[in-house]
Amino acid sequence: MEQETGAAEGLVRKRVRALRLAHGWSLDELARRSSLSPSTLSRIENGQRRLALDQLVGLARALDTTLDQLVASDVEDVVVSPVVDPHGWRRWPVRAQPGLSVVRQRLTVPPDPARMRAHAGQEWLVVLSGTAVLLLGERRYRLGADQAAEFPTMLPHALGAEHGPVDVLAIFDRAARRDHQPAATD
Repeated sequence: MEQETGAAEGLVRKRVRALRLAHGWSLDELARRSSLSPSTLSRIENGQRRLALDQLVGLARALDTTLDQLVASDVEDVVVSPVVDPHGWRRWPVRAQPGLSVVRQRLTVPPDPARMRAHAGQEWLVVLSGTAVLLLGERRYRLGADQAAEFPTMLPHALGAEHGPVDVLAIFDRAARRDHQPAATD
């Protein structure tokens, strides 16, 4: 058990250092943000001081992460298989952000202004191939390969293809995914 605790603590130390460096912060900057001294942080990162719960909470907050993410054990299963919904969309849940899903869509018809919908949520999408047309409120956007769009789904919107198939990768939050399923055929 002590070996497992030591391994977990070592992993947390590495994460603290990696996150600090990813932010481009010195020990002094993280110390200022976490209310710990630079020497305490140095000893924590180098394994010369045990980690205390109150220090972890302050470090997680300062590093803009959660305590869960900071202390999570190594993951062994990093491969996520898609779920195919009844409409043929492939969806991958994002484990680190419950409620978020990545969806791949192949669109073959232009967007229908009569089917524009508005609902709670947020959507981000990138065009993988082809040309997409995004109707958003009163505006029309043309998106080519490698172009992305992000918008609140409270704006009436519809997405479709222009002159042939388009492949899109989208990220939906829970509200957008639930309300953004393709409409059943009438």
